[in-house]
Amino acid sequence: MPDLNEIDAAAKRLRGRIVATPILPLTTDRLSDVLPEGAQVFMKMELFQQAGSFKSRGVLLGIDAMTDAQRAAGVIASSGGNHALAVAWAANAAGIDALIIMPEAADPQTVARVADLGATIERTSGSATNLAYLDEKTSQTGRTKLHPFEAPHMLLGAATCGYEIVCALPDLDAIIVPVGGGGLIAGVSRAVKLFSPACQVIGVEPVGAAGMTRSVEAGSPQTLDSVQTVAVSLAASRAEPLTFSAVQAHVDRMLTLPDSALIAAMRRFNTDLSLMVEPACAASFAALTGPLRAELAGKRVAIIACGSNIGRAGHARILDAS
Repeated sequence: MPDLNEIDAAAKRLRGRIVATPILPLTTDRLSDVLPEGAQVFMKMELFQQAGSFKSRGVLLGIDAMTDAQRAAGVIASSGGNHALAVAWAANAAGIDALIIMPEAADPQTVARVADLGATIERTSGSATNLAYLDEKTSQTGRTKLHPFEAPHMLLGAATCGYEIVCALPDLDAIIVPVGGGGLIAGVSRAVKLFSPACQVIGVEPVGAAGMTRSVEAGSPQTLDSVQTVAVSLAASRAEPLTFSAVQAHVDRMLTLPDSALIAAMRRFNTDLSLMVEPACAASFAALTGPLRAELAGKRVAIIACGSNIGRAGHARILDAS
């Protein structure tokens, strides 16, 4: 895992190539009925990042490390949304051919945006990122695999996000992080604990995709038999050794939420902050205003709005179905 010097160096390499996303104090009276009483809450706005999510940080670092031969052969990735867009965006900027495997449940506008960036798209059934098929297709094509979370460059990219948060807010009591495959929380927790070990790191997963929670309970990476969640970006079917080890070492606790809680948080973002976000982006807020509300009263807390790659029709469909 990277040390602070490596994280700082990575942040400098990314400077000017990614968005220095703001950290928004949630002081609006429109949210006072749901925020923890007396808490100071800050939201890292990674939904404004290049390609719409934190994923662009790690993908850029991964492409930077590729050889000329690897660039000529192209890249391959599997993702329901955020990682797909990040790979398509970064590959397009570098002049590299990209093949993206996307599940049928992926938001149609996101799929269209990936295609607009010049990537070739292959669809698979279901809602989960198909990592087994990604491995098979990588062997067949000879492309360089850009894994959505289980890679040192993805952990390092996510660590730069955590580093920005703790540099701006060194005296946090807690930070709440959405968890899919675990790349974001692996990197963020590493940076947070190196910089501010007393800060509590809390991970949030959908009940129907609680692979990391199950892995922590079991003490080893676990694979889910099925994944059922509206949060496509959090629909990872298995935990992996690198990200799991970081979570095991640095994350204080995991909690799970039903899809209904994520959807309710999406609605509050839309009505009270005029933000149209995907379910994954609302996960930290849902935890803060739900099961963690009483516990975090009077604390200084950061949450991460990790990405917002969802079309208007998809957003409305999720809210209307609830």
